[in-house]
Amino acid sequence: MKPTTLSDLRQLKKEKRKFATITAYDASFARLFTEQGINVMLIGDSLGMTVQGFDSTLPVTVEDISYHTRSVRAGSPHAFLIADMPFMSYATPEQSFDNAAVLMRSGANMVKIEGGDWLCDTVRMLAERAVPVCVHMGLMPQSVNVLGGYKVQGRDEASAQKLLNDAIALEKAGAQLLLLECVPTKLAKRITETLEIPVIGIGAGNMTDGQILVMHDALGITAKAPKFAKDFLKETGNIRDAVRLYIEQVESGIYPGQEHSFK
Repeated sequence: MKPTTLSDLRQLKKEKRKFATITAYDASFARLFTEQGINVMLIGDSLGMTVQGFDSTLPVTVEDISYHTRSVRAGSPHAFLIADMPFMSYATPEQSFDNAAVLMRSGANMVKIEGGDWLCDTVRMLAERAVPVCVHMGLMPQSVNVLGGYKVQGRDEASAQKLLNDAIALEKAGAQLLLLECVPTKLAKRITETLEIPVIGIGAGNMTDGQILVMHDALGITAKAPKFAKDFLKETGNIRDAVRLYIEQVESGIYPGQEHSFK
C-alpha cells in the first residue's frame, strides 16, 4: 500500500474532495480504520479523557503521546499520523524541537500544536527542521482554563477576523495543515477558502476540506457527547459499517449537518 502524504491531502483540497480522519490510540483500531479507508489519524491528547479518565487533556505527557503513536503506527504502517504536542510541551522553541523529535521518532508524520499567531516563530523553526506542523485553532482544549470552558469561538466579527488573520500568518510561517474546532460554519468556510493548506474541522460545519472525530464520539462510547458528534455505530450496529458510514457521509457532505454545526 502506498503511504499517504501531505501532497495527497493538498491534492484532495485542490480537487475539492472531502476526506475523513479520526483519532486513534492503539494498533487494533488503527488497523480497523485503515481497512475501512481512513488514511489520516490523530493521536490526540484527548486520550487523557477517553483512555486515562481525566476531566481534561492537561495531564497528558509527551511520553503518553509517544507510546500511543508507536502503537498506532504498528497497526497502520502507511497512514498519515498526526501526533498532538501536549500541554506545555511547546512553550518555547527549544522545548518544541526536543519534544517534536520524540514524537517524530515514534512514528508521527506531523505534530499538532494549539494557538494563534504567537506560534509563528515555532512553526517556522520546526518546518525548517523537517517537522511538518498542524495548528489547532478555535476551541483549544489545552486553553480551557483561559477560555472559561469548552465554548464556541469566533462568533463575533472581531474574534472571527482575529482567527482568520492568525490562520493566514501561520500558513505563511510554514504550517501545513489547520484544524478548526467549534467555530461557526460561515467562518470555517471563509478560512478554508482563504488558505491554500488543507483545513480539517471538528464542530466547524461541513465546508472544511476534511473532518475529524474522536473515535469514542463516533462510536457512541462517550457518556455525554458534544453537539457536533454523531453516533455512527447506533445507525449501523457494527463498528466496521459505522466507520464506512462516517467516511461516506463526510465525503458526500452529509455529515456534519446543521444539527452538528454552529451559527
